[in-house]
Amino acid sequence: MTAGTAPATAPIDFDPYDYDFHEDPYPTYARLRAEDPVHHAARDDLWVISRHADVFAVMRDDETYSNQMGVSLDASAWTAEAHRVMSFLALDGAAQSRIRRLVSRAFTPRRVRELTPNVQALTDHYLDRTLAANAEHGEADWIGDFAGRLPMDVISEMMGVPQADRDEVRRLADLTVHREAGVRDVPEAGVAASMELFTYFGDMVTRRRGQPTEDLTSALLAAEMEGDRLRDGEVIAFLFLMVVAGNETTTKLLGNALHHLAAHPEQQREVFADPAEPEAYVAPWVEETLRFDTSSQMLTRYVVHDTELSGTAVPAGAKALILLGSANRDERVFTDPTRYDIHRDRSELAESLSFGTGRHFCLGANLARLEAKVVLTELVRRVSGFEVHADRAERVHSTSVRGFARLPVSFTERSA
Repeated sequence: MTAGTAPATAPIDFDPYDYDFHEDPYPTYARLRAEDPVHHAARDDLWVISRHADVFAVMRDDETYSNQMGVSLDASAWTAEAHRVMSFLALDGAAQSRIRRLVSRAFTPRRVRELTPNVQALTDHYLDRTLAANAEHGEADWIGDFAGRLPMDVISEMMGVPQADRDEVRRLADLTVHREAGVRDVPEAGVAASMELFTYFGDMVTRRRGQPTEDLTSALLAAEMEGDRLRDGEVIAFLFLMVVAGNETTTKLLGNALHHLAAHPEQQREVFADPAEPEAYVAPWVEETLRFDTSSQMLTRYVVHDTELSGTAVPAGAKALILLGSANRDERVFTDPTRYDIHRDRSELAESLSFGTGRHFCLGANLARLEAKVVLTELVRRVSGFEVHADRAERVHSTSVRGFARLPVSFTERSA
């Protein structure tokens, strides 16, 4: 190397299965946005899309960037039969609209709002247990004791999963998203867990066909639109989607919220200053967490015909990978995007793509926000602050979700 010259920058090595990447994908995202916004990752033959404008455009154009092969980058999940597992996430156009409209007849905003007392009761129950563990041991595992339990219980209660089955359903759901080192696909344990869940929900749907109840499963079976109803397989696929995607993403949101606020003590003091008025800060705390470190980091699309994006030709038949986590930190959209800031302007937070956009905007967004706001509001009422022991935290290793499998936290309870 000639004296005075800078070393050549190493080529971008984008590996979504790499455990080091899971620990912190954001430096790689920054390089992609700056150097190669539509990057061809040859190892997995992925076209990786990282800038906000491009991610937004792809999500709005399912005629060019189709969901027909599903949203998972795993080879075994990349199939024209993906809708049998992922429900309307793996459909486009009229087929997607049909199932989404029928599902929406049962999974209504009113049904979500009516869950508030149940979410509050579960919050009180698990927070009592978490703070008891904290009092005994000086800390609690926010994931194992609380965040890994409440979202699954909320969804299970809504769907009609009996209390006795919920731990096992939770265990199987966790296995479906876990990725093993060196395995560039769904591990055998994840495949087996998925099959068990489908069998379980199939049996549950059969029982509800014979004896309807007041739960979401029965409501889905009864949903009707111009004489059209959901078939059993379509109901099972939606239940599977709910218990895997809806549970995991909310668990990770709750963990990420504590992890990042703990790293900013001055912001934590503001949030926890007044237990009588917690709402002023809880909503922006949730929204900034969703932007800064979204639970769902990446989704795939099938490229229907030859196209061009940011000056790069993308061939028909390609597997495009859109990086929601990168889009949410795009410096072209967000001011100082690597700064975690609960005071971020609402107009910027509105640009977050954590829940998608357009016809594929997340149907469970209202439920996730409801759970997070109820939980974090009650936490502010009950404790005056907390410390996350980040050196002992353990991350989930997944291509689907980003968050923690274990998060040790010490809480300072408010005096009675």
